[in-house]
Amino acid sequence: MSLITDTQALAALCERLAESKFVTVDTEFIREKTYWPRLCLIQVAGEDEAACIDPLADGIELAPFFELMRDASVLKVFHAARQDLEILMKLMGELPKPIFDTQVAAMVCGFGESVGYETLATRLANAHIDKSTRFTDWSKRPLTERQVIYALGDVIPLRKVYRKLAAVLARSGRADWLAEEMLVLTTPATYVPDPREMFRRLKSRTKNPRFLAVLRELAAWREMEAQRRDLPRQRVLRDEALLELAASAPTTPAALAETRQLPKSMTDGPVAEAIAEAVEAGLSLPMGECPDLPAHKDHPPGLAPVVDLLRVLLKTKCDAHGVAPKIVATTEELEDLASSDDAPVRALSGWRRVLFGEDALRLKHGHIAFAISPESGRIELIPVEDAPEEDEDFTEDGVVVAPMSSAAGAA
Repeated sequence: MSLITDTQALAALCERLAESKFVTVDTEFIREKTYWPRLCLIQVAGEDEAACIDPLADGIELAPFFELMRDASVLKVFHAARQDLEILMKLMGELPKPIFDTQVAAMVCGFGESVGYETLATRLANAHIDKSTRFTDWSKRPLTERQVIYALGDVIPLRKVYRKLAAVLARSGRADWLAEEMLVLTTPATYVPDPREMFRRLKSRTKNPRFLAVLRELAAWREMEAQRRDLPRQRVLRDEALLELAASAPTTPAALAETRQLPKSMTDGPVAEAIAEAVEAGLSLPMGECPDLPAHKDHPPGLAPVVDLLRVLLKTKCDAHGVAPKIVATTEELEDLASSDDAPVRALSGWRRVLFGEDALRLKHGHIAFAISPESGRIELIPVEDAPEEDEDFTEDGVVVAPMSSAAGAA
């Protein structure tokens, strides 16, 4: 059974793996009862070797593995890496480098949106992933041979998946596309939540600045308390209680006791004092410094057909280039693009503009149109010879109509 349970064996393994050009990595963890995920198992594979590392084994030190993760000469390959990277960021104080996420790469290469590992392993590595042990309690010891074999199945086929995707990226010239998509994953701030921004995750029915100021202070206190006690946020105080406290803004023990969603145990003592202080901080904030939420976007009337056309164009272009539409533009971004040629959307910059954005603008301005090919029966784009100039009005059934860009700008 390929299970590493002592530091000496781990150091020897990592020394061998450091000779590889890449390693595949996965983790098993639990976090149902904690704020921070508790690492229970690490799976790693080089080009010719694979093993599980038991971080719960008595006396084991993970320093050799962390050094491997820091080794810039070895590429670290993950699938859907965000949670794995969150764990390693917390333990190492920094992110592994460099990183390759096969889920992101698969989207760039046209395997669909948020494609699962099982799908990729089957299609690219001809491997069957046994998921019968996926809900096991990885914190229990000893681990069984079946658990170890299952865990290794998350990194051994991943080697072939990586090679296949890397080859596709090289042939298609999309390595830069992937690098752009990996920016969020490779930014340390992604894994260090700002307590003062946590209020934005709550589903508030009001945008009253004073209410939001109190809610921000309460949510920040809960976040820091959850981290300090290593408890899930909802175990410290439920969202409903935060929203009720922000609405009623109690600053005395008596007022706290009237909060229906607040447990009785929190209406007195140090916790009650901390809650009252957070409320006071929100109430005393100058109105000009109160937070706000993004305003609802009022798009011009009659925009839906334009969005529908852009959606057809997006699907057509993505099908032709073998890339997932979600990675190019979301519905909200299509709405923004339909409203304005200068919308701050991803589709108007970088490789997305080349693939979709330029033609989206041409379609809006009537320079291209859709047609159905008689040979293939598929949608194709055709130029419009008499397309209006950028600033030229044109007539339709005797009515003067402004070009879409002008109309959008006026809106």
